[in-house]
Amino acid sequence: MGDPVEEVRRAPGLTTVAPSVLVRIAQLTAMSVPGVTHMAAVPASVDRLFRRGVGEGVQIEVEDNRMSAELYLALEHGADARKVAREVQQAVARAIEQMVGMEVGQIDVHIEEIDFEPAGGES
Repeated sequence: MGDPVEEVRRAPGLTTVAPSVLVRIAQLTAMSVPGVTHMAAVPASVDRLFRRGVGEGVQIEVEDNRMSAELYLALEHGADARKVAREVQQAVARAIEQMVGMEVGQIDVHIEEIDFEPAGGES
């Protein structure tokens, strides 16, 4: 017989989260970080290796309720790439942990583009 306190705390069922939900959380969170202009394309070589959990600018892998991610970003001209990358890593990890309760492993950020267009696309 188990500890009664532990039995009360246990959830009455199983919750699963689709990989596309994790991808979307990572996309929206990364885009909310100042300095990120848009998600860049996942390189074709990476896309072929990881067919599951790939969305625009994001590739995720889940193993034993632990998520790892590769994020491909475009930054605005003049942004501090190291600072923005750290902020994206922290924000995405926090969002995944808080929203779905999943442990976050490694989050790698790849700066694929620098956006030289002025805000609003004006010349």
